[in-house]
Amino acid sequence: MPGMENELKKPKIFSREQAKLKAESFCAYQERAQQEVRNKLYEWGLYSNQVEQIISELIEENFLNEERFSKSYVSGKFRIKGWGKIKIKQGLKLKKISDKLISKSLNQIDGDDYIKTLETILEKKSAVLLEKDAFKKRYKLMNYALSKGFERDLIFDVLKNNTLP
Repeated sequence: MPGMENELKKPKIFSREQAKLKAESFCAYQERAQQEVRNKLYEWGLYSNQVEQIISELIEENFLNEERFSKSYVSGKFRIKGWGKIKIKQGLKLKKISDKLISKSLNQIDGDDYIKTLETILEKKSAVLLEKDAFKKRYKLMNYALSKGFERDLIFDVLKNNTLP
């Protein structure tokens, strides 16, 4: 079919030097996981050995730091998006962050802040739910908090101990 070849995404071909400069600015714009940068370099048409060499250089020059990325990701998803630890952990796993680093990064979340955040999202959701039946309302709140990545036991405790509107 005519025009089909335009629809297939062809890799942009950059020289190694161009790709490294672009990768540096990609990393300087915001914290990145190694896998994100690796994918981008492949997308730009580089070969495996070039990709790994650039990744190593970016780490040496401190453009790329998995621990810094992981902590930034956890902080942003928790404080800005109101995500729970389960959802944050899944996001980091998708970015191929090690379990050890995920645990270390999740431990930076203050326990009191975590519970307060859960209480806040439950209160906000409760205020907009039109459900009159208390049992159904609790069920909907439980599912909402689960979808945000909070732990079932913690949600249950907060719902049990709070009088939501």
